[in-house]
Amino acid sequence: MESVGSRADAVRLALLLTYITLGWMTIEGAASLLLGWASRSLLLEAFGIDSVIELFSAAVLLWRLRIEASGTATSEHVNVVEHRAARLVGYSLYALVVYVVLNSGYGLFIAKRITDTHESVWGILIGAVAKVGMPILAGYKLKVAARLNSRALRADAVESITCGYLSIVLMIGLAATRLLGWWWLDSVGALALIPFLIKEAQEAISGECDCCKAQ
Repeated sequence: MESVGSRADAVRLALLLTYITLGWMTIEGAASLLLGWASRSLLLEAFGIDSVIELFSAAVLLWRLRIEASGTATSEHVNVVEHRAARLVGYSLYALVVYVVLNSGYGLFIAKRITDTHESVWGILIGAVAKVGMPILAGYKLKVAARLNSRALRADAVESITCGYLSIVLMIGLAATRLLGWWWLDSVGALALIPFLIKEAQEAISGECDCCKAQ
């Protein structure tokens, strides 16, 4: 059985990882949204909105961890908070799906939105940093989640994994648009995110993702 001290250490580490997530998502989200609006890039905008969703997820997780760290929460209360956090993250991912579908359709069939590739280099740089950092952060979260048996922390780790996946699509989409000049590629590339986002949303809401089963 895990000692009280060991669990307290795990909670403190989880808090540190959550603070790192909050800081990075604030920077990543603001930069991606500003560059996306400036360059009319749906990929960058979607990446920025995903960062906002992750920021929200991390904020909910911070609330949950602070409750346990205070020593005043019952296990039932913690379970309720975790369940609520996972469902909120799942519904937020569904909101991102709707946003991407509507904006892709608008860009492809109505406005024929042309991406300004002058900002692509900065967008690719953001994606590269996320591709390197997010899997590492997610790995630590999954290990601590196993120690705490925390479904909320595991769900938040899935958000970090999602960010790493999105960064690959972002870099490929921006690079191809810049090199090939295909105005429609940005919107089509964003649509490629839909299956993965739906899968993650379903798993967050149901609590049946693979990472949640791992102990």
